[in-house]
Amino acid sequence: MALKDRIAIVTGAGGGLGRQHALFLARQGAKVVVNDLSQEAADAVAAEIVAAGGDAMAVAGSVTDEAAVASLVSRTMAQWGRIDILVNNAGILRDKSFAKMGLDDFRIVLDVHLMGAVICTKAVWEIMRTQRHGRIVMTTSSSGLYGNFGQANYAAAKMALVGLMQTLAIEGERYGIRVNCLAPTAATQMTDGVLSGDSLERLHPSLVSPALLPLVCDDAPTRTILCAGGGNFAAANITLTQGCYIGSDPETGARVVARLDEVTDRTGEIVPGYGFMQAERELAASGWSQPVMAVAR
Repeated sequence: MALKDRIAIVTGAGGGLGRQHALFLARQGAKVVVNDLSQEAADAVAAEIVAAGGDAMAVAGSVTDEAAVASLVSRTMAQWGRIDILVNNAGILRDKSFAKMGLDDFRIVLDVHLMGAVICTKAVWEIMRTQRHGRIVMTTSSSGLYGNFGQANYAAAKMALVGLMQTLAIEGERYGIRVNCLAPTAATQMTDGVLSGDSLERLHPSLVSPALLPLVCDDAPTRTILCAGGGNFAAANITLTQGCYIGSDPETGARVVARLDEVTDRTGEIVPGYGFMQAERELAASGWSQPVMAVAR
């Protein structure tokens, strides 16, 4: 019962991966708010949790609806008085090649995946800051990290969530808020037709949910991208190569072309602790020795 009496919100939890997340967190002792577009689906998952001896509340509403999310948070606070965990899981697909994709299909995927996570996170952020404890999980994807044909909209949203995680983890650190990403591979309604039928049998969504525990427990890391599927677990990183100083004059572009293999050589690459590490290294290479960072905002 590693999460005994922790309060967790899981969005898109009426089925598929979200349902498994909700059931898993409940088995770890968390009290779970089951959110879904469908009240019936949310009620069914909450009933499963209660029948197994857990505690759950079902709240329907779209993650893109600010009023609905505010109501969800208010009801959670009224019921349990705190919010410890937010799993931003809700999502949709509108797969087409970029040439055939309408802008409406692009916008709606960004709206649900990215803005839905932003709206939900914003709604709990001050609560977590005040209680000086919070665990937030963004659901990213290998499509965002590495690309996938026909998923430009989905990939853009999923990589944007990584950037959101990186900054919120920095801003939340002093308040005990840890923010991480989960990149799942699972047989769900969203992956039906994307992955082969034979492979889906090995990718039951319940095999992903255990990856939540290290991301939301008391000793959780922050800024970790954990990949999970089929019982296998790995980590992805956004790295920076050592690069080289080439200078700045009319021939610099040509020299970058000539030395591109050296610039992209991954020997000694690092995972930057913050974005301005790139600027610091670039200025240091040019001979700059003064502080780089401006006063924190």
